[in-house]
Amino acid sequence: MRINPLTIKKFKRFKSIKRGYYSLLVFSFLILVSLFGELLVNSRALLVNYNGRLYFPTYGQMISGKVFGLDYDYETNYRDLAKRFKEDKSDNWVLLPMVPYNPFENDLKDDKYPPFPPSFSEKHYLGTDTIGRDIFARIIYGFRIAMGFSFILLLVNYSIGVTLGCLMGFWGGKFDLFFQRMIEIWANVPFLYVIIIIASIVTPNFITLIIIMAMFGWMGMTWQMRTTTYKEKAREYVLAAKTLGASNTRIIFKHIIPNTISIIVTYIPFSVSGGIVALTSLDYLGFGLPAPTPSWGELLQQGWANMNAYWIASSVILAMVITLTTVTFIGEAIREALDPKLHTTYE
Repeated sequence: MRINPLTIKKFKRFKSIKRGYYSLLVFSFLILVSLFGELLVNSRALLVNYNGRLYFPTYGQMISGKVFGLDYDYETNYRDLAKRFKEDKSDNWVLLPMVPYNPFENDLKDDKYPPFPPSFSEKHYLGTDTIGRDIFARIIYGFRIAMGFSFILLLVNYSIGVTLGCLMGFWGGKFDLFFQRMIEIWANVPFLYVIIIIASIVTPNFITLIIIMAMFGWMGMTWQMRTTTYKEKAREYVLAAKTLGASNTRIIFKHIIPNTISIIVTYIPFSVSGGIVALTSLDYLGFGLPAPTPSWGELLQQGWANMNAYWIASSVILAMVITLTTVTFIGEAIREALDPKLHTTYE
């Protein structure tokens, strides 16, 4: 497959913008870490060697404690198992993740109340929250949920916005006028009030929030694609395609959208950051994902309510600053690399 020379030129332009290029590398690394978070942050062991047999608990089924000679049927506590093997000085051993806690686990003490400050000896590198859950684990898994939410919301919003915007711009007339008025009316509906009303009736979950956010998030891309399509359909290549008998569907999907792809791609990073901020804000206000789902907004709320536990708020704020900064730099670099004033494509 031969890559278009113009595409290569755009990529080289993006790579030359060091701030955006290195931000992309950092952001890709964060995504990779979150996808395989169980290998770094998990209460299950990565590998257990018991009586000459190897076990891989991380991505497998629950392993009862009796399998390892313990006196209970529920899932093995691998931290205790590692201590027991070490005390027995046997050939058995346990390989634990870097942070041997899951995001839902309460690590409590007999003589103290959480939150507990950061401790390298106990492997709570960012401390615990107000009920003893590891903050590092909550941040990693919260990041994965936030990114999944943002990307799914992005896909839904862009699917609706690009399709409807192209149709409005291409067909125009009464079709365009009707949807203009519909969007103007719908845009005046207060989004936060809708969330509050729905949250008072049912407990919002991941899918519910995606649907609610998508109900209001598609309008920006619709307006953008409508304006762009109006401009593109007057180009000579569209008129030539019509003269050759190309159908409207072919003109839209084979000619107009490919020539507006740079505009679509330019808005993606900013839409991702918008999705992260929206979910975090809703979780902070208590209208987001239900407990005990790992959430940056919920950690922010805990930090605000417990200012003396500085490690709670500072950890999640640092995570948000790094994430949103890298996404913003990527978006700026993409916008500059795909600047239509520098590159023009007609087919």
